Amino acid sequence: MISSMTGFGRSENVQGNKKFTVEMKAVNHRYFDVNIKMPKKFSFFEPTIRSVLKSYIQRGKVDVFITYEDYSEENIALKYNEGVAAEYLKYFRQMSEHFGIEDDIRASVLGRCPEVFTMEEQEVDEEVIWAVLEEAVKGACRQFAETRQKEGETLKADILDKLAGMEENVIFIEKRYPQIIAEYRKKLEDKVKELLADSQIDENRLASEVILFADKICTDEETVRLHSHISTMKESLMAGGAIGRKLDFIAQEMNREANTILSKANDLETSNIAIELKTDIEKVREQIQNLE
Repeated sequence: MISSMTGFGRSENVQGNKKFTVEMKAVNHRYFDVNIKMPKKFSFFEPTIRSVLKSYIQRGKVDVFITYEDYSEENIALKYNEGVAAEYLKYFRQMSEHFGIEDDIRASVLGRCPEVFTMEEQEVDEEVIWAVLEEAVKGACRQFAETRQKEGETLKADILDKLAGMEENVIFIEKRYPQIIAEYRKKLEDKVKELLADSQIDENRLASEVILFADKICTDEETVRLHSHISTMKESLMAGGAIGRKLDFIAQEMNREANTILSKANDLETSNIAIELKTDIEKVREQIQNLE
């Protein structure tokens, strides 16, 4: 199987009073680049989450969004800050003595002063929390991987179809080559006859000119390499895996061969086919950019 670098995954996991929701999406990127957004109190889980993601993803820019809900009533505790209360009481008494006013501070009044009582979340049990979070992360990763593989198979079919068309164009160029030589010889022969009238044509000189022309426009090396590159790309697509970088390199080599054929072309039909070949190679390369 091959995978696209774009995909989406979402998963929710509820255990007891705890619920994690994980959403992830990805776009093309040369490397594995992850951005995780989640409640700050769980930030210590980030390295472990990255490790899980790496087992599903090799390349791509991935954004992960994690939300947490706790439905329990015991996760918040009321804390009495005795030191803060003592400070308030000390200053109230100083004010009473300094201004000569009645010191009527009662516990209920002191308790309403800021920070005397605070609400604090209970410490989380890391193992319990991770058990819930891990399943949500893996669930999102599984759906994410499925969407990438589905799109990857679509890209694979499209690339194979384009490779088949490129193969036909390369075969056309190979078949056209001897025809071009024959047409050139005939044109050269007619031109010599016209110039020399009834004089005898020097067949050896004519043959030498044709050989020089044939060597100049010969594209045997380029077409052989193109056949090899197309075959290698097909085999890689069928084998699957993380082949994006490999195929991109092959596509660059194919483009070089097509450019050489175009530069050697001395025939309108060959030129048109070479241009079509370059266009198809560029289309294939654009599709390859989406593969992991």
